[in-house]
Amino acid sequence: MVIATRNRATGLLATLDRLTALPERPPITVVDNASDDGTRALLASRFPAVRVLALPANLGAPARNKGVLALPARYIAFSDDDSWWEPGALAEAVALMERDPRLGLVAARTLVGEERVPDPLNDVLAASPPAADDDPQAPAAGDGQPGPPVLGFLGCAAVVRRSAFLSVGGYHPLLFIGGEETLLAYDLTAAGWHVRYAPQVTAVHRPAAGPRPGRDALMRRNEVLTAWLRRPLPVALRSTWRLAGAARREPAARQALGQLLPRLPAAVRGRRPLPAGVEAHVRRLEPADAP
Repeated sequence: MVIATRNRATGLLATLDRLTALPERPPITVVDNASDDGTRALLASRFPAVRVLALPANLGAPARNKGVLALPARYIAFSDDDSWWEPGALAEAVALMERDPRLGLVAARTLVGEERVPDPLNDVLAASPPAADDDPQAPAAGDGQPGPPVLGFLGCAAVVRRSAFLSVGGYHPLLFIGGEETLLAYDLTAAGWHVRYAPQVTAVHRPAAGPRPGRDALMRRNEVLTAWLRRPLPVALRSTWRLAGAARREPAARQALGQLLPRLPAAVRGRRPLPAGVEAHVRRLEPADAP
């Protein structure tokens, strides 16, 4: 299991209390994104068996890549410092992956908060169009199989096949954080790996209450960057034009546009448009007013 964290020692300790009590007893690697709140000392004191990778700088979501490289397990679950897995969930995810050697990522059902309210994303993932019977990506029929193919997931509620994750480069460094899961789902699917929602696998997420300053700008910036990296050029251009138009009246859009422009040259250099079949799946999932 890999957890990326930064300056959230108290929540991380509570999460590790739960994760270290799981019946599966997964080995845990915490990747510390240059925290300055005493995270490393607290981990050494409270959880000496947990491996800590101390990064000299904050890498954002791609810090998870470092953890995957350092953990030589066949399957790797991700948690955040505010999320954990239900007992038995990891064993179920492994069983699914053992049954389908092409299954690269399992997206779990997520429950939120102390009340364990289903995350609205669950319904979105469950409603993803199923693979056709003759689709080479379709799993064999039978009980206990995962749900439909998806092109998105929650980063703290996913289990990956390590070889699949590393074969596509993991999380893209250009995005840093904010909606980074979509690009990874694109890349896994384009490489022939299955990415599937599995409602029988459950994670729990307890995010901090209150607003997250700057989050909307990051999400909007990364949506456009993802379009430049993997979508057809007309889509990338329209998504950029739409953001530029919104920037005239919305502060978050202005912030996103300001962050986007210096990253565009790298996105153009890194363009690798999706195969036609994957692009068609993306379009089926998009709302009618998408660019």
